[in-house]
Amino acid sequence: MHARRACLTWKDPLLSATTAPPSGEQQLSHRAILEVMVGLLAALFTAILASTIVSNALPTIIGELNGTQSQYTWVVTAALLAMTVSTPVWSKLADLLNKKVLVQIAIVTFVVGSTIAGFAQNVETLLAARAIQGLAMGGLTALTQAIIGSIVTPRERGRYSGYLGGTMAVATVSGPLVGGIIVDTDWLGWRWTFFVCVPFAVVSLVLLQRYLRIETLKRDVKVDYAGAILVAIAASLPLLWVTFAGDTYAWLSWQTAAFWAGTAIAVAALIRVETRVDEPLVPLKVFRDRTTTLAIVASMAVGIAMFGSSVFLGQYLQVAQGHTPTEAGLLMIPLMGGSLVGTLVSGQLITRYGRWKRFLVAGSVLLISGLLVLGTIDHDTSQIVIDTGMAAVGLGMGMMLQNLVLAVQNTVDVTEIGVTSGAVAFFRSLGGTIGVSVLGAILATGVQDRIASGLAKLGVDPGAAASAGGTLDFDAMPAPIATLVRTSYGDATAEIFAIAAGVAVVALIAVLLIKEVPLRTTIRKQEPAELAEEGQPEPSTV
Repeated sequence: MHARRACLTWKDPLLSATTAPPSGEQQLSHRAILEVMVGLLAALFTAILASTIVSNALPTIIGELNGTQSQYTWVVTAALLAMTVSTPVWSKLADLLNKKVLVQIAIVTFVVGSTIAGFAQNVETLLAARAIQGLAMGGLTALTQAIIGSIVTPRERGRYSGYLGGTMAVATVSGPLVGGIIVDTDWLGWRWTFFVCVPFAVVSLVLLQRYLRIETLKRDVKVDYAGAILVAIAASLPLLWVTFAGDTYAWLSWQTAAFWAGTAIAVAALIRVETRVDEPLVPLKVFRDRTTTLAIVASMAVGIAMFGSSVFLGQYLQVAQGHTPTEAGLLMIPLMGGSLVGTLVSGQLITRYGRWKRFLVAGSVLLISGLLVLGTIDHDTSQIVIDTGMAAVGLGMGMMLQNLVLAVQNTVDVTEIGVTSGAVAFFRSLGGTIGVSVLGAILATGVQDRIASGLAKLGVDPGAAASAGGTLDFDAMPAPIATLVRTSYGDATAEIFAIAAGVAVVALIAVLLIKEVPLRTTIRKQEPAELAEEGQPEPSTV
């Protein structure tokens, strides 16, 4: 018996773990999948919670740390940028190494970043900690999608994607509310918005260690380091440009030209590198598939709506309408509740009927409609109008987020599921990162212009506009100035949602052009025998 077992096992030098090759394609039972899902969802819940729990705490955090509106945006952007840049790296590693080990590394990294953020004494330290969190969030996002795609068939994946989307929605719903309650609780304070995420990460680590057994391929690891550096440069330069444009230098200036010239050079170099390396970080071949290309375009637009809505709505409700962080969290429930309903219902219906395109189209229409409604708000808009817009945006996001990934995963074999899922996640994060930065810059400019105009009417030196709009510490402002700043924020917010609605139209066009392909009922795109004939390696289970 022991001799037989020795023949069936081998030691992977890359993973230092014992693996056993399965006989044919192994599909886990519903119970076994749920055991793995609990650990994965706990990890994902932690990552999403970390990104949303600060949304309603940010005005307080930036006020206490004496930050500015630009730094306010960068607390979000730093995490999104790190997540965006690291997502393709994690995705590539997911196709090369053990996904279980990788997801555990991501969780530990997240705990480290959260701890540093909680102890931050200035904005600079907080930004660095948020970047570490973002690195981990990129891993958790990419690896969760890749692991689910490795153990569940596309036809059944709608149900489990619904659980995934539901968890994201619950984390998004509870994040702002929990963050608001923590900030409003004197004996806790805003630092606990970071500490509270740590226990969830530890629970996830324990569950995954116990239940997760995942297929992996024995391959030589070749990481595209040059591609990773070029991706970071190409994604960072436009964000740095939009942060300082209109303030440190003019929008049309030689500095602007230098930033965009650098971006163009980085993109050109990235394309050259990715077409020549054996294991490209962002394989350009994924763009040969029409479904993947169109899903990526749509994902970028959804990313702008998703991150922009959560970040700037929380600020609008607190700064413009004067709600407490807790109240702002409660008032954002229509947005998150709509996302939860849209995700769960569409996931269940897709699993039952196998049709998915109609939900992408309906989600795009709802997203555009909701953003158009939010594009009409000002500082004294009725809450009913705001709730209507938020609910429509939430439903649209819920119908699109996971289903775009599902459509792409259905086109590839499990051996490429990490990189293709990561491509969608990467561009969604990139869209969100650029969106938050650009919309934040537009909001800051609009606020400053309105403050300058309002100060002029009050007979105050317009030069004071910079100092008045450069901080969110309202306690330090005279009452008339504080009222002016609040009004300016409320009236300027509509512009960014109107712009986001225009971007969402691109998503609608993209999903209309996607050709619906029936969801297959096998994990592998090809049968093991067919893969053997082509000389591709068989998977092994860890």
